[in-house]
Amino acid sequence: MGGIGVVLNPRSRQNRRDPAAASRLARTLGDRGVVRTAQTREDLARIAEDFRKLKIDVLGISGGDGTNHITLTGFLGVYSDEPLPPIAFLRGGTMNTVANAVGVPRGKPDGLLAALIARYNERGKASLRVVERNTMRIDDHYGFIFGTGAIHGYMAEYYRHPEPNPVHAASTLYEASKNVMLGHRTPVAERWEGSVELSGGVRLPMRDYLCIAAGTVDQIGLGFRPFYRSGHVPGRFHILGIHTSALGFVKKLPDIWQARPMGEEHTYDHLAEHAILEARSGVVRYVLDGDLHEHRGPLEMRVGPRVQIVVEHKAGIRPPGGSTFMFPPPWIQPGNS
Repeated sequence: MGGIGVVLNPRSRQNRRDPAAASRLARTLGDRGVVRTAQTREDLARIAEDFRKLKIDVLGISGGDGTNHITLTGFLGVYSDEPLPPIAFLRGGTMNTVANAVGVPRGKPDGLLAALIARYNERGKASLRVVERNTMRIDDHYGFIFGTGAIHGYMAEYYRHPEPNPVHAASTLYEASKNVMLGHRTPVAERWEGSVELSGGVRLPMRDYLCIAAGTVDQIGLGFRPFYRSGHVPGRFHILGIHTSALGFVKKLPDIWQARPMGEEHTYDHLAEHAILEARSGVVRYVLDGDLHEHRGPLEMRVGPRVQIVVEHKAGIRPPGGSTFMFPPPWIQPGNS
């Protein structure tokens, strides 16, 4: 059959507010492919098997980072050693960090799908512009952005809001940074105690870390780019053992925004293909592409399959990356404390 196969998560926040999203995408797609909704992981496995048998040319995903990583995990399990088709992130979620990082145009799922179809109609998938990125396999999940400690604390605080959105994400960072600068306690500054063993015999010591963070895309959200070495070496992820204080980290935010290294006095910095995290508590609480997870015992990370991501749906348009937020704001300018 070929064509475009679209997976939609009807349980995502944005799609719950827009129950007609699936039928609207189906009308947009017409006879160029099929739209399927996945309520459960079992649904997702069946959809992946159907799409594999249909030999779809492009896999479209309507949702944010969480929907993307759950869908990729399901499809990689079904496709096994067979490469996935090029992936079109159609956004549709409240958090679209991976799409921003690789240069997916901004827009709504309907518009992105219509532009994708127009380009696909030219010469099929050969007319699509793609970039390649490795995934990371964390336990049995696949994604692009990982973090423990303060990253887990930040996301847990962010999700306490009844309607999480990018504005609330920025205000959560603002409030946490302000509290740190004023010497106040904040749950966002949650730390992680443990050790990390990396490929090549490198071992990060057992100690107190602000966080362990890793990525195969450069951004972590709101346009911040800590993983500035991601993509430099295929088959590696950029991992940081950030051991500075919360205040030291806040003062380095301008460097992280500019994709500059934090310096060895603040972080351990490596490219790795494999890592094992051991928490002193025996439990690793972590974030993968915006989703909160908890793992008991040593947590294994390894580089995952390389995937193609559609980044330009329309000829002649090169979408801007980064974030819509102005930075750095005055409360974290160098010299302000």
